[in-house]
Amino acid sequence: MFIEKELTEKILACAYSVHTELGPGLLEKTYETCLYHELRQSGLFAEKQVELPVAYKGIEIDAGYRLDLLVENKIILELKSVEELTDIHTAQLLTYLKLSGCKIGYLMNFNVRSLKLGIKRFIM
Repeated sequence: MFIEKELTEKILACAYSVHTELGPGLLEKTYETCLYHELRQSGLFAEKQVELPVAYKGIEIDAGYRLDLLVENKIILELKSVEELTDIHTAQLLTYLKLSGCKIGYLMNFNVRSLKLGIKRFIM
């Protein structure tokens, strides 16, 4: 079991490693696959494309939502490879946090010169 600070440091180190190796300009799926590999190699439990059902008035709806990466069953990583992060990307992650019950999420845009400029952290 990792403490939050240690977990965050490992996640960010893995993301920086992927971005340093690949650079910007690739498809989101490429970054997802490589980051998943890095997370697992670093000893973290990670899952990719985790189904996220929607609960509505007592029924569960499989609406096709999926978390890009879920780390240690508590931190959501929503990956993008876009020119610029927008409010809809933020809203998506915040909704995923609400639906999943997770408290921490990272929105990561790999299509930037420096990954430091492409990471946003959210706490519920």
